[in-house]
Amino acid sequence: MATDLSDLNAFVAVARAGGFRQASRATGLSASALSETVRRLEDRLGVRLLNRTTRSVVPTEAGQRLLDRLTPALGEVEAALDTVKGLGDRPAGTLKLNVPVSAAVMVLPAIVPAFLKAYPDIVLELVVEERFVDVLAAGCDAGIRYEEKLEQDMIAVPIGPRRQRFAAAATPDYLNRRGRPEHPRDLLHHDCLRGRGSSGALMPWEFERGGEIVMVDPTGPLIVNLGAGVEVTVQAALAGTGVVFLFEDWLRPHLDSGVLEPVLPDWWQEFSGPFLYYPGRRHVPAPLRAFVDFIKANRD
Repeated sequence: MATDLSDLNAFVAVARAGGFRQASRATGLSASALSETVRRLEDRLGVRLLNRTTRSVVPTEAGQRLLDRLTPALGEVEAALDTVKGLGDRPAGTLKLNVPVSAAVMVLPAIVPAFLKAYPDIVLELVVEERFVDVLAAGCDAGIRYEEKLEQDMIAVPIGPRRQRFAAAATPDYLNRRGRPEHPRDLLHHDCLRGRGSSGALMPWEFERGGEIVMVDPTGPLIVNLGAGVEVTVQAALAGTGVVFLFEDWLRPHLDSGVLEPVLPDWWQEFSGPFLYYPGRRHVPAPLRAFVDFIKANRD
């Protein structure tokens, strides 16, 4: 049964967007044309692929199965085409990365401007979120995460600083009023600015010194979702609201200026830096290959 590749792309676009109008904005095709294309595909297959309501469009069971199989397959097609495009003088196309807020703030600003200058025909699209995703199913070429969250079948390339630390800090005024902790458990008696992970759980604060690991679950006046809400936590700490616990690199400018004072610096735990990860497929898109080569050539 011959099926036009454009029909499959139209179905994927609508299923991902959750509606014909939304997919229309993403593809540049009219909503009516997309609707007719999907209906033609359903007639050809003899099965309904999308449940349509006045508010949304969602895949049927058959549609979801087709979407799950098509997403990586179409990714391979795009990668194969990009490989051919890459045989020219300069790689061209779109590179879509799924990254956490920490990488968007602390890692990519030192890389992206120089990369885009070196490859002016590449468009870089960043999807910033905390949850770990299947990059192909999410329509991305690669992602950035930490080692403990990487799947074994992924190719991982170090990117950014190779060693990082979590740091605790507060303003000198706050510490003058409330006292300076001498042990991580002293934080249980302080106002601590907390964060929730992508699972919704409050993240414990972990410290280490001389092989001793101490995890504490302090309380405080502010809880934010880690990611987009982190900067609110930083600003609250700068205002003297309480103790913040975050990447050292994120807090470093405020520590260097003296606005924030280190808390328990001998207990700050060190861990491995982030990795760029992508599936080990045969055809690596030319923009992704250029990015991988760039970060390898400019690695610290």
